[in-house]
Amino acid sequence: MNFFKSLLASFLGTFVALGLIALFFFIGIAAITTTVNFEKTEGSWVRENSILNLDLNANIVDRGPAFNPIENFSDFDSGSVGMDKILGSIYKAKNDQNIKGIKIKSGGITAGWVQAREIRNALKEFKESGKFIYAYSDYMSQMGYYVSSIADSVFMNPTGILELKGLSSEVLYYEDFQNQYGVKMEVIRHGKYKSAVEPYLQDHMSDENRIQIQRLLDASWETLRDEIAQSRKIVPSTLDVLVNDLVINDADKALAQGMIDGLVYEDNFENKIKAALQIDPKEKLRTLDFNNLNIRIQEYDKEITDRIAIIYAQGPILYTQGSESIIGKDAVKEAFQEISDSKNIKAVVLRVDSPGGDALTSEILHNASKTLKNKKPLVVSMGNVAASGGYYIACSADKIFADPMTITGSIGVLAAFPNIRGITEKIGIYAEQVTTHQNAMGYSVFEPLSEGFEKSVKTQIEKIYHTFKSRVAEGRSLNMETVEEFAQGRVWSGKDAVDIGLVDSLGGLNKAITSAAELAKLKKYNLVDYPKFDNDLESILLGTFSKVKSKILQYPLEKYASEFIELSKLEGIQTRIPYSIKME
Repeated sequence: MNFFKSLLASFLGTFVALGLIALFFFIGIAAITTTVNFEKTEGSWVRENSILNLDLNANIVDRGPAFNPIENFSDFDSGSVGMDKILGSIYKAKNDQNIKGIKIKSGGITAGWVQAREIRNALKEFKESGKFIYAYSDYMSQMGYYVSSIADSVFMNPTGILELKGLSSEVLYYEDFQNQYGVKMEVIRHGKYKSAVEPYLQDHMSDENRIQIQRLLDASWETLRDEIAQSRKIVPSTLDVLVNDLVINDADKALAQGMIDGLVYEDNFENKIKAALQIDPKEKLRTLDFNNLNIRIQEYDKEITDRIAIIYAQGPILYTQGSESIIGKDAVKEAFQEISDSKNIKAVVLRVDSPGGDALTSEILHNASKTLKNKKPLVVSMGNVAASGGYYIACSADKIFADPMTITGSIGVLAAFPNIRGITEKIGIYAEQVTTHQNAMGYSVFEPLSEGFEKSVKTQIEKIYHTFKSRVAEGRSLNMETVEEFAQGRVWSGKDAVDIGLVDSLGGLNKAITSAAELAKLKKYNLVDYPKFDNDLESILLGTFSKVKSKILQYPLEKYASEFIELSKLEGIQTRIPYSIKME
C-alpha cells in the first residue's frame, strides 16, 4: 500500500513540476519575444515600401489585457486587443517614411462604436498625411464597413455580403416570466427615465424609455451616416434610402451603388496594393503585422521626465479591489494616490468606459478624483459608455471629452432585490423568521420587501440622488434645477450631452491627452498607464480560472448570456445605466 501511495505522490509531484516548468517556459518565451519586439520599434528596421497589415477582426477594448501565457496558448485566450495599441501602430506608420500605406481587414470587428470611430479617425489622419489605405473583406458587418469606408479603395470577395441596415436596440421584459416561475425582482427607483428596472415591472416598453432610446439611435446613426456618405461621396439622404430598403446587401449591389470599388479575391487584392506602390506584380509585398508596431499612442522617450497618466476605468463599478475589467475602489484609489504623489506626472486623463454600478463606490471615486484634480489637471475621455456611476466619477474633471456616439448621462439611482419566494414555495421550501425588532430581518431573498425596509431604502435613494445631482452641479457649474431637468436617469448621446452642458467638447482619447498637456503647459511628455495590476503566478491562474468558468456558464445561453449576467449584478442601491444598451 505504501508503495502505491509513494508512486501516486511521485506521479502527482512530477505532473505538477512539469506543468510549472511548461508555464515558466511560456512566460520566458513571451518575455524574450516582447523584448525583441520592443528593440525593433527602437530602430530603423522597417524596410522601404512597406505596408501595415491592420487586421481588426478581433475583440477590441480600450486597454488590452496583460499577457497571460496560459490563455495565449489555449482556447481560453480572449483575443482582446487594446485600442491604444492599434492607435499607436497607426500613428507610428503615419510617421515612418518607409511605410507607404495600410491594408485593412475589419469585416468581423468586435468593438464599441466609439472605439471603431476612434480607429477610423486615426486612419483618416493617416490618409490625410498623403499615404494610401486599401480595405478588403469577404464579409463586412455594419461596423466593419463603417471603419473600411475611410479607405481610398474598398474591395470585396465577388460573392461577399455587406451588412448596412441602420441601428437597432432590443430590450427584454420579464414580468410574465416572473409571474409564471416565481422569481421576482423587488425594485425601487427614482426618476421617470430610470428604466433599468422597467423590464421587471412590466411586459412592454414605456413611452419615456422609447423616447430616450430612439433619440440615442437617431443621433448615433446621423454620425455614422454622414461620415460614410462623406467618404464615399454619397448624399446622406440617398444612403438612408439604400439602407432602409436593404438595397446593398451583397457585393454586386454594393459595387453598383458606389459603396465599394471592386470585386476581387484576396490574392488579387494584393496586386492592387502592388500597383499602388508601383512595384512589379511578381515582387513580394512587404507587410508588417500591426503587432510589430504594437506600441503606445506615443513612444516613451527616456530623456523626457514629464509624464501624463492615463487611468483606464473599464467595466462596472464595484466595492472591491478591481481588475482590468472591473472598476474597483481599491485599485483606482491607489492609482489616484500614486499619481498625486508623483513629481513627474503633471496631468491626468481618466478614460471611462463604464455603465456605472455601486453607488457608494461611485461617491468614493468621485471624491478621490476631485482631490486629485485639486493637485493636477484632470481631463476625462469618455468611451462607449460613461453613464450613471460612470458619469458620477467623471463630472468633477477640468474638461470632459466624449465621442458623438458615447452613451452618457443617466443621472439617477435605483435599487433591486431578488425575491425567490414564489419558486421556493412551489418546490416545498418555506422560510420562517424570529426577530427582536420589527425591521431586524432587513432584507430576505425569501420574503417580499417589508414596509420598513422599503421606506429605509427609499430614503437612502433620495439622499444619494440629491448628492449625485449636487456633484454634477458643482463639477459642471450648473444649478440644481438645470441638473434635474437633464437627470431623472435619462441617457444622452455624447453629441446631445455637449448641447446640454454635461460634456465640454467632442473628441477622442488623443484629443483629451492634448488638452491635458495644454492645461499642464507641457510640450514634451511621456504617457504612463494606470491602474497597475500584478501579473504574478496567482493573478495569472485566477484570471484564467475566471474566464474558464465564464465560458462554461455562458455556453448554453449563447446570445442572451451577457444580458442575464448583467441583470444579476443589479442587487442593492445602484448608480447604473438602464440595462445593457447595444446598438447593432
